[in-house]
Amino acid sequence: MPARSYRIGQIVPSSNVTMETEVPAILRAREAVAPERFTFHSSRMRMTRVTPEQLRAMDADSDRCAVELSDARVDVLGYACLVAVMSNGLGYHRAAEARLHARTVENGAPAPVVTSAGALVEGLHTLGAKRIALVAPYLRPLTRTVVDYLTHEGVEVLDFAALEIPDNLDVAAHDPALLPAIAQRLAHSGADAVVLSACVQLPSLSAVEEAEQLLGKPVVSAAICTVHRLLRALDLPAHAPGAGHLLSGAYAESAPPV
Repeated sequence: MPARSYRIGQIVPSSNVTMETEVPAILRAREAVAPERFTFHSSRMRMTRVTPEQLRAMDADSDRCAVELSDARVDVLGYACLVAVMSNGLGYHRAAEARLHARTVENGAPAPVVTSAGALVEGLHTLGAKRIALVAPYLRPLTRTVVDYLTHEGVEVLDFAALEIPDNLDVAAHDPALLPAIAQRLAHSGADAVVLSACVQLPSLSAVEEAEQLLGKPVVSAAICTVHRLLRALDLPAHAPGAGHLLSGAYAESAPPV
């Protein structure tokens, strides 16, 4: 019997070039050790600079993207802008996921929806991480928004680095090899885990396992957490080689998102 293929829909900012690289890379690595196969389908929302004004305008366009992707009968949708969701208010990922799922239902092609914001929250809870340190590319006020959002979700941020990169393409151009040293400079000794990239545009996948060795604790990114939650939304074991402790197989059968 041929392996089942799943269609992964991604709602992405127009200037995002990392989510469509790292999510497929993780799932292609999974294909080397598991039978399922994946195809990837995107719809884009206009955004070039990571400012509150552009983020709000972009989020308003996400309904259109959900409908377009449901036209392709995708099996699951991932909304790939963490800070756009978090900047809309505490707990907003739940409302966004419910609203976008409703658009797929109305279009006759119901599909679960995962936001990278909700996935980061759930990934940290899955790890049992109550205290973290994190790296984000945003300007400091937006990074504080992320910190406050996680705090509201029961995750204490002991320290953070705001790289203060306003242009979204410049975020994607940041060298991931620099991230482990940036994380090491944080006050992380009391942290249960470290978020190497609290942004799906800041590349980090190639540095996650090095960072875990350097820091001696689980290291995640928004993209890794998103893949974990996408797989569980499909009721598939959430594991993939080369993507850190969360996808090591230790949490492969964690409860699917509600």
